[in-house]
Amino acid sequence: MKVIVFSAHDYEKPYFSELNTVNNHELFFVYNNLNLESAIMAKGFDCVCAFVNDKLDAEILVKLKEIGIKLIALRSAGFNHVNLNAAFELNLPIVRVPAYSPHAIAEHGVALLLTLNRKIHKAYNRSKEFNFSLEGLVGFDLHGKTVGIVGTGKIGLEMAKIMHGFGCQILAYDKYPNTSLNYMQFVSLDEIYKKCDIISLHIPLTNDTHHLINESAFSCMKKNAIIINTSRGGIIDTKALIEALKTKTIKGAALDVYEEEENYFFSDFSGKGIDDDNLARLLTFPNVIVTGHQGFLTAEAIHNIVETTLNNISDFENKLPLINEVKIQKNNF
Repeated sequence: MKVIVFSAHDYEKPYFSELNTVNNHELFFVYNNLNLESAIMAKGFDCVCAFVNDKLDAEILVKLKEIGIKLIALRSAGFNHVNLNAAFELNLPIVRVPAYSPHAIAEHGVALLLTLNRKIHKAYNRSKEFNFSLEGLVGFDLHGKTVGIVGTGKIGLEMAKIMHGFGCQILAYDKYPNTSLNYMQFVSLDEIYKKCDIISLHIPLTNDTHHLINESAFSCMKKNAIIINTSRGGIIDTKALIEALKTKTIKGAALDVYEEEENYFFSDFSGKGIDDDNLARLLTFPNVIVTGHQGFLTAEAIHNIVETTLNNISDFENKLPLINEVKIQKNNF
């Protein structure tokens, strides 16, 4: 199939080149994000391959259908950026990569936590200037702390396993509990907020989970709580987070996602500055770490993403069952 790959990155191209020798698709890479203006670039192609911050609302899907696109192949597990109702009405199949590396994302969440807690980023910057002072670098033992896992899918379970290895007590919340770990105790969200020293989010962004972590949630948390978000930015109300940090309602935040990230993440704005006041304010807090949605960025995960994406496209081309097709379903959070 003729495939246009939007939001292409140099780090993934070698994997496409290597793995496409089996599928033999005609691939065309563009660095542009997919939006209403760039959608016309897909004319003459059969398939659009999109990433997490590409826009696939009803208007764009209609335009893609009109210019002959037959398939949307997502290089992601999440699909909150897709208007599924519009896609189904247009008979435009959406396929995704449901699980590429739960280990990668869970491990990144732990790396963020360790860095924030032990202030490794500050120590690193100091040592580059031959400053080996320990003042202001005090952290806390993870051993014996209570960790709340919100969402017990594959990534949430991996996070629970790692934190249990540190000697943490594991509490969890999920509408449909996964009881495969006998050391994980399921409780209500309110109990997570009130009892946990560390809260880690592993849920999809839906209408029900949008701004789940809001002013009310923060007000229930412990003063020493650290919140980790490696799922989707919109789960946290950024303004409420800023207020909680300003008033020292919580201890800190470790974020790999941001609710307005599509305007900035995956691009270099050094020397240019940004217009997003909330993101700029977040970055001023010494007890906040933000990375640019890189939780998935391991060699193993990229390999799995590309391999599954190409296989999804081949299945469609060969009229085989689309095992990774996105269907409209009830929220499972």
